[in-house]
Amino acid sequence: MANNKHLTTDNRYTIQAMLNDKASFKAIADALDKDPSTISKEIRSHLVFRKIGGMHLHFNACVHRSNCTKSHLCSPCHAARAYKLCKRCNMCNAFCKDFQKEICSKLLKPPYVCNGCGNRNLCSLEKRFYYAADAQKEYELVLSESRSGISLSETEVAHLEEIISPLIRKKQSPHHICVTNKDSIMVSERTIYRLIDSRILSAMNMDLPRKVRFSARKNKVHFKIDKACRIGRTFDCFNTYLSEHPDVPIVQLDSVEGKKGGKVLLTIHFLKAELMLAFLREHNDSQSVIDIFERLYLELRPDRFMALFKVCLADNGSEFSNPRAIEYDRQDNLRTHIFYCDPSAPYQKGSAERNHEFIRMFIPKGTDLARYTQDDINLMMDHINSYTRESLGDKSPYEAFSFLYGQKSLDLLECHLIPPQEVTLNASIFHKEVLS
Repeated sequence: MANNKHLTTDNRYTIQAMLNDKASFKAIADALDKDPSTISKEIRSHLVFRKIGGMHLHFNACVHRSNCTKSHLCSPCHAARAYKLCKRCNMCNAFCKDFQKEICSKLLKPPYVCNGCGNRNLCSLEKRFYYAADAQKEYELVLSESRSGISLSETEVAHLEEIISPLIRKKQSPHHICVTNKDSIMVSERTIYRLIDSRILSAMNMDLPRKVRFSARKNKVHFKIDKACRIGRTFDCFNTYLSEHPDVPIVQLDSVEGKKGGKVLLTIHFLKAELMLAFLREHNDSQSVIDIFERLYLELRPDRFMALFKVCLADNGSEFSNPRAIEYDRQDNLRTHIFYCDPSAPYQKGSAERNHEFIRMFIPKGTDLARYTQDDINLMMDHINSYTRESLGDKSPYEAFSFLYGQKSLDLLECHLIPPQEVTLNASIFHKEVLS
C-alpha cells in the first residue's frame, strides 16, 4: 500500500469513474493501492454542492414542499414565468420564512455523494458530487496557500503580540526575547523581525534601538497573516453565496497606490449605487484596513454597518489577508463576509477598477500621496460621486445611494453632494499648495 503519497489527477479521475459505477470505498482503495480511509477523506474534503432539481423538477429542499400551498411570496415575482404555487419556483427556499432544509439520508453515509445514485433525476433536494477536476483544483489551491505567507494563525499572532510588543517597547532585543521566552513564543528571532517589518505586530522598527540604523531592503516583502485565508472564500464560493442570497448588496475592496512604498488609498465601492469611498493609509498593510473597518463599524453602528457591508469582494493583496478580523467584531459577532477574486483576475471586480479611472484624473499613477490629507481625498470622492452615470439612469452615485440606503448613511460616511454645474474631475479642486 502506497502510504504518505498524495493523490494524483489520474487517481482522482479513477475515483470519480468508480463512484459513478457505485463502487465501494474498499474497491476504490484496492484499485489505487490506498487505504479506504484515504478515499473517504478525499471525497468528503472535496464535495461539490449543486442546487439542481431533477427531471421536470425545480430545486426545492424544503421539508414542507409536498404539501405547501403558498403563493406570491415575493412581489414582484422573481421567476422567469409566473407560477401558481411558489414551490414550483427554484427561488422559493430563499424567500420563504418557514423554509426548513431537508438533507437526503443517503448522503449521511458512504459514499456521501450522488454520483452513482439512480434516483437523482427524481429528486429535488440539494445534491452532492465528487468531480475529479474540481478536487484537483481545490487540492492545488490548498497546497499553494500552505506554502506561502507566514505560517501563523490569527490566534497565534494575537498571542505573540501580547508577549513581544510590550517587551520590545522596553527596549529588549528580539534575541533576548527569544532566549528568555522560548517556551512561550515558539518562534525564531528572524520571524520576530519579519513580523515587525510587515507591521503584523504593533511594535515598530523605531522601537528597536539598532534596527533603525540599517537601510531598508529595496524589495519590501508582504506577508499574509493567515496562509489559508482564501480557503472557503474563493470567487467560486462568492458565486455560490450569491446564488443562495441573490439580492445581497456587494461591496468591492481595493487599494490605489501612489509612490511605491508610500501612502496608499483603500477604496470601498458599493456596487449597486456605484458609490466609492476612499481612505488614506500610511502603509499598505493589513492592520490599516482593519482599523478603517473598526472605525466604520463604530460610526455607522452595527445594524447600519451590517446592512451596507453584507458581502465584501477583495483582491489577493496582503492588506486583505486577515479576513476574520474584518468579518467579526471584538465580541466575536459576525458582521460581514469576505471573499477573494481569483489571482490575476481584476475584471471580477471590474466596477471598482473602472471607478479608479476617475481617481487617476486627480492623482496620476506614481504620485506621492503624502502631499494629500484625508479632507482632500474626501473632496475628490465627493466630486466623483456627484458625477452622473448613464448606468444609473443619469443619476449620480450619491443620489442612487441615498435612494437605496438613506441619507443618514451618507451623512455618517461624510459624503456631500456637489452641484452638477460645479463637478470638476481634475486636481484643480485641491489647495494650491498641494498642486505645487
